[in-house]
Amino acid sequence: MTVVTDDARTVKAVACEHCGLPVPRGLVDPVAEHQFCCHGCRTVYELLHDNSLDDFYRVREATGGERAPVRSTGNRYAAFDAEEFQARHCQGIAGGYLSTDLRLEGVHCAACMWLVERLPQLVAGVRSARLNLRDAVIRVIWDPCETPLSAIATMLDRLGYPAHPARDTTASEVHRRGERTQLIRLAVAGACAGNTMLLAIALYAGQFAGIEAEFSNLFRWISAGLGTIALVWPGSVFFRGAWSAIRAQGVTLDVPIALALAAGGVAGIWNVVTGTGEIYFDSLSVLVFLLLVGRWFQSRQQRWADETVNLLGSFTPNTCRVVRGDGIVETTLDALEKGDVVEVLSGDLIPADGTVIKGHSALNRSLLTGESCAEPIKPGDEVFAGTQNLGSTIRLRVETVGEGTRVARLMDLVAEGVREKPPIVQFADRASGWFVTVVLVVAVVTFVVWSMTASLSEAVTHTIALLIVACPCALGLATPLTMAVAIGLAARRQVLIKNAGALEILARRGRMLLDKTGTLTSGRPTLVEWTGPDWLRPVIAQAELRSTHPIAKALVEAFGNQPLRRGTDTPQSSEEIHGGGIRAIVDEQVLLVGSPTFLIDSGVEIVPSDADRIRGLEQAGLTTVGVSLDGRLVGVAALGDQLHSDAAQAIAELCALGWQPSIVSGDASGVVRTVANQVGIPEDDCFAQVTPENKLAIVSGSRQLSTVMVGDGVNDAAALAAADVGIAVEGGAEASLAAADIYIAAPGTMPLVELVQLARRTRRTVRQNLAIALSYNVLFVSLAAAGCISPLVAAILMPISSASVLASAMSITLGRGA
Repeated sequence: MTVVTDDARTVKAVACEHCGLPVPRGLVDPVAEHQFCCHGCRTVYELLHDNSLDDFYRVREATGGERAPVRSTGNRYAAFDAEEFQARHCQGIAGGYLSTDLRLEGVHCAACMWLVERLPQLVAGVRSARLNLRDAVIRVIWDPCETPLSAIATMLDRLGYPAHPARDTTASEVHRRGERTQLIRLAVAGACAGNTMLLAIALYAGQFAGIEAEFSNLFRWISAGLGTIALVWPGSVFFRGAWSAIRAQGVTLDVPIALALAAGGVAGIWNVVTGTGEIYFDSLSVLVFLLLVGRWFQSRQQRWADETVNLLGSFTPNTCRVVRGDGIVETTLDALEKGDVVEVLSGDLIPADGTVIKGHSALNRSLLTGESCAEPIKPGDEVFAGTQNLGSTIRLRVETVGEGTRVARLMDLVAEGVREKPPIVQFADRASGWFVTVVLVVAVVTFVVWSMTASLSEAVTHTIALLIVACPCALGLATPLTMAVAIGLAARRQVLIKNAGALEILARRGRMLLDKTGTLTSGRPTLVEWTGPDWLRPVIAQAELRSTHPIAKALVEAFGNQPLRRGTDTPQSSEEIHGGGIRAIVDEQVLLVGSPTFLIDSGVEIVPSDADRIRGLEQAGLTTVGVSLDGRLVGVAALGDQLHSDAAQAIAELCALGWQPSIVSGDASGVVRTVANQVGIPEDDCFAQVTPENKLAIVSGSRQLSTVMVGDGVNDAAALAAADVGIAVEGGAEASLAAADIYIAAPGTMPLVELVQLARRTRRTVRQNLAIALSYNVLFVSLAAAGCISPLVAAILMPISSASVLASAMSITLGRGA
């Protein structure tokens, strides 16, 4: 409940009715029944209540869904109704309906899925809405005669799920079909393996306790049928792989696998038909199932790599406002041409490279440069697609569109870096190559020797026993199993490893290039120091409340939880002035909040002592904001990108582990130097004001050492892709996550240290598993070649090495230490 008295300072904290997060004191309405932290939460709450969808809150509680404020852009999506858009992104279906796929922002959990799929109850004309939770893509089928697509997208936006066209959905559909086929194959192999093992238990038990002949024959035939299905359908991938290797005059693990499966299958069927000897279909079915499990993990990693380029398209807007005569038309980027005049509102992304022809504003260029502070722009300045307008409305003349823009070229660098990333040759691959050759030679020698010294029947029996016991299941799974366990353990610590081979490089020593913003620091400005009267703090927050500038948001966050002093009026006529500030009226006085340059240009006199203090703060790498009333400087706020509390300790431990950290940042040299001194990195190992192209050059020039790039921005994406290992950190842009091998969602810098420690433990376990698998094979292959092991014993021994390797892989921990 909200407790309110005559004294505004006694307003207690209250939770938002929709998201449950605290409501800022300034937004608490003393007379309202329900309180909301923002307009978006209020809108969604009313929508759900008016349409009898209050069960959303029950579903969210039951599924443990994420609580977050509603993020609504207010976009009306008029471009979605354009003929060009619908021709490209919509498909006609029976009954005169249209279908389209939209990628949604803000989808977190099953409760989001529940709400989005109630779209037909919210918008007339929508026949169905089905959401793929993993990809956050909704397929909407609607009647265009009843409702336009823009109304559907607007409703999704009001619910807090801004919509975008799902680009390259055809490729995604191909991937999904491939995964579905793999899962079906895996399910069939698992069913066959489980049932043949049950039959094997009955047959083996019957050898000791006795079993009637007709039941024994029945079980053998059923086992043969199930085993044949496992070999012919799921196991066919190994036969195709072996045949491809033979045609290419190469040797892979598929060759001995196919030989063992074929020999065991033929011998098993022969023994079933003749009613003599052992059948091996239980072991063969289990082998097929385990190997397919390993290939499933590999295919998942391959899909992540294939989707890299598709994800990059989300960093340019889907629509733009083009000036046509005296009016403005909203259209898609596909229809944009060189020479068009585009209007960009505050908070919108720049749609194309061009030149500003009207308006003054501030631009967030961090997408391309990594610079954490907004830069002022004026008519005649060049602007680039994908950067964000943070100030007032501007107009620009389009110079370059589509694939020719700077951000598109950067995306091409990312894609090229992914393609050219050299493959990591695992020690397991080298050992497997030797093993395959040796097993084939030993099998041939065993067959020839036993044929000459005994009988053909014994030669076949001993050769089959050798191929079964030497089947490279343990060797083939040693590395994938270990990597899978390591990836799972890392995921529990909010570390997503998309390329398991990256762990091998992290287990070595080398050079680690760290982007400053978001990696060593929090990535957003926060208040470091305030000099001025306390009563002015909430006044500043109220004046800056509607601004989208990062500095304004930082001031609102720092001062917004304090009530206005009794007798102080709420700021009136608050407006954002181009060039860096806010102007408002407070108690009939002119309030200015902005950069020192902005204040001076507005006629505010800054005395020498205040100027010296401001200069000292800026030399320390801080951004200064001055506050004046009626031309007098009355307060100074210093903001900085706060260092992670564990950054210095993490850098020290990385150095102790043999890594050489360096800072590579787009920020100014003074800021970079300050951070380097704080974390203990020599200034000689720091690079400031670095462009994305130069970051890529620095990475490429470090090839004499293993190079790891750590960053969080799109400007880091090309370098992340080109490095031996790319690591994207918390808050990183989607392109960085797609280009990187590893994504760290956990806050702080210490997860980097834990990742290196995990890599070393994984390398040690991989070597241990390979030693177990090779020792096993050397011992039992020798015994099989000598005739000391029968096919039955070989079938029993074969899974033992896999079990030992699995037990060894499970010994990995994410604890501290190397």
